[in-house]
Amino acid sequence: MHLFSRSWTALRTAVAELPDEDFAQPSGCAGWLVRDLVCHLVIDAQDVLITLVTPAATEPTRDAVTYWEVAETPPTGDDPLDALIVRLAAAYEEPRLLKFHLDDVGSAAGRAAELADPGLRVATRDEVLTAGDYLAAYVLEWTLHHLDLVAHLPEVSGPPAEGLARSREMLEKIAGAAFPAAFSDQDALLVGTGRRAPSDAEKAALGELAAKLPLVLG
Repeated sequence: MHLFSRSWTALRTAVAELPDEDFAQPSGCAGWLVRDLVCHLVIDAQDVLITLVTPAATEPTRDAVTYWEVAETPPTGDDPLDALIVRLAAAYEEPRLLKFHLDDVGSAAGRAAELADPGLRVATRDEVLTAGDYLAAYVLEWTLHHLDLVAHLPEVSGPPAEGLARSREMLEKIAGAAFPAAFSDQDALLVGTGRRAPSDAEKAALGELAAKLPLVLG
């Protein structure tokens, strides 16, 4: 719960401090500008709010790691939902409106997470998780999207170190293997999810794990 709040607060703070011109810069998500990514974060915040008020009576079917499904191909930005995000982001016209909406809905999602009973069973995507596991899964979501936000904005602060470390742990469990110790947490996440291609030396260090990459999470 602590890492969810810390990661989410850091990401929203980074967005709030962006100058307007940065919203037109590319993000680390294929086909999305920074403004598109921020619009996606608004939708993410709505999903958190919806899930935390959707209780389930059955036993959990997923946990923080198995919540994630691995797709066969990286996103291109052409998916209908991805394209819708681009149109929604453009409709805001002014970055301050996007900032306001993210702060409004994002703050509510943060408060809901802090108030949630970790043991509460909640339903999302036709699966059941405890609220604690659901929020833990979102540490990976916030961390990866924070990396996407700063991909072409080197002057903007990145995600918290503890969020990077926890996200690496989750990604390694999803992969069923550990990344080389020489990889920083950030590099493990970027290379592991296909946000950056590995160098020849990194590919050699990855060994058999290289064949499993990238892990396209959804």
